[in-house]
Amino acid sequence: MDKKFVNIIVLGFAFMFVFTAFQTCGMIEQTVLDSMGGFGGAGFISLAVIYIVFAAANWIAPMVVSVLTAKWSMIFGGILYCLFIAVFLHPYTWSLYTGSVLIGFGAAFIWTGQGNFLTVNSDSDTMARNSGIFWAMLQSSMFFGNIFVYFEFNGKETIDDDTRYTVFIVLLIVAALGVCIMLFLQTGTSQNLEITRKEDENDVKHPMQSIAKAFHLLFTKRMGMLTFNNFYTGLELGFFSGVYGTCIGRTNAFGSSAKQLVGINGIFIGIGEVLGGAIFGILGKKTIRFGRDPIVILGYVIHVISFYLVFINIPGDAPLVSSGTNKPAYIESNMYLAIVCSFLLGFADSCFNTQTYSIVGSLYPDDSAPAFALFKFMQSLAAAIAFFYSTALDLSWQLLILVVVGTIGTWLFCLVEWDVHSELKRKKQDEINAINN
Repeated sequence: MDKKFVNIIVLGFAFMFVFTAFQTCGMIEQTVLDSMGGFGGAGFISLAVIYIVFAAANWIAPMVVSVLTAKWSMIFGGILYCLFIAVFLHPYTWSLYTGSVLIGFGAAFIWTGQGNFLTVNSDSDTMARNSGIFWAMLQSSMFFGNIFVYFEFNGKETIDDDTRYTVFIVLLIVAALGVCIMLFLQTGTSQNLEITRKEDENDVKHPMQSIAKAFHLLFTKRMGMLTFNNFYTGLELGFFSGVYGTCIGRTNAFGSSAKQLVGINGIFIGIGEVLGGAIFGILGKKTIRFGRDPIVILGYVIHVISFYLVFINIPGDAPLVSSGTNKPAYIESNMYLAIVCSFLLGFADSCFNTQTYSIVGSLYPDDSAPAFALFKFMQSLAAAIAFFYSTALDLSWQLLILVVVGTIGTWLFCLVEWDVHSELKRKKQDEINAINN
C-alpha cells in the first residue's frame, strides 16, 4: 500500500482518538460545570479563551513546526490536550482557565502540523480524497464520544462527581492513546517526503521566515478572499460545538431527556460530519472535476435551512439562562427536530471544511504550514468571538450573524474557486498551443 496513504490513515486514527476526547469535552463542558453549583468558572468563557489563544498562537505555529517537524509538533500539541482534559477531574477556576490557555497553544501546534503533514502526503490528484478521508475519521470522534456520554448521562438532570470522574478518566485515556498513535507517523518514506524533510531542515536555520511567509500570504488576493470563508467556519464551529448542545440541554420543554439530548446531539453532528467526509473522500476525484464551489454552496444552503429550524424550535433565551428556560419557542419545541438539525449542522460543516482544506492545500503546496496557520488563525479567532457573544446575545441574533457572514464567505470562496479554474484552463490551453506550434 502507498506509504503516503498509510500516513493519512494513521493521522486520521490519531486525531480520531485525541478529538474523541476533546470534542466530547467541549460539548459537555458547560453542562458539566452548570451541575457543579457554585463553581466560579464558565464553560463558554473557557472555550473562548481556548480559541483566542489558538488564534494568537497560530502566528508562531509555523516556526514551531519548522523547528520540531510536523510530527513532533502534533505530539507536543496532543500532550497539551491531555492536560486540559485532566483539569476536569478536579476543576478549579484557575486550573480551568490555565488549561484553556495551554490547549490553545496545543491546538495551534497540532493543527498547523496536521495541515503540513496532510499536504506533504498528498498531491493535486489525491488532496480532495485525503482531505475527505481525514475529515471523516476525525469527525467520527463525535460519534463515539457522545455515545459514551449518552449512556453516562442517562436519566440524570445534574451531573454528579462520580459520573464526571468516570467520563473524564475515560476521555483522558482515549486522548493519550491518540498521542501514542502519532508516534507511528512516518517521515521521509518516499522521494517527495525526503525532499520535504530536507527543506524543513533548511527552514530550521531561518525559522522566522515561516512567520514572514504567513504575513505575506495574509495580504495576497486569494488568501484575503478566503479569509471570510475561514472566519465563517469558526463562527459555525463555535455554534455547533458548544452553543447548540447547551441550548438543547437548557430547553426545559424537553423534560428529563434534555441532558441526554446533549449527547445525542453530538452523535448526530458526528454522523453528519462522517457522512459528508466519506462522500467527498470517496468521490473526491469525481467532485473535483466540477469544482469545489458546488459542495460549498450545498453546505451553505443546508446551513441556512438548519439555522431557520433552530430559530423556530429552540427558545431564544436558551444560551443565556444557565438554570434552563421555560420560554416557548415559535413552535412547540420538538426533540426530534432538534436532532435533525444536529445532523444538518454536521453535514454542512463537512462541506465547508473538506473543501477549505482542499483549496488551501492545493493553492499553497510549498507554503502549507503558514497557509494552514492562517486558516486556523481566522477560524479560531471567529470561534473565540462566537463563544464570547454567546453569553450575551439572544439565539436569534447569533443565527442572524451566521447567515450574514456565511453568505459573504460562500460568495468569496466561489470567486476564488472560479478564478483557480480559469487559470487552469488558460494554462492547459497555452500547453496545447505550444504543442501545436
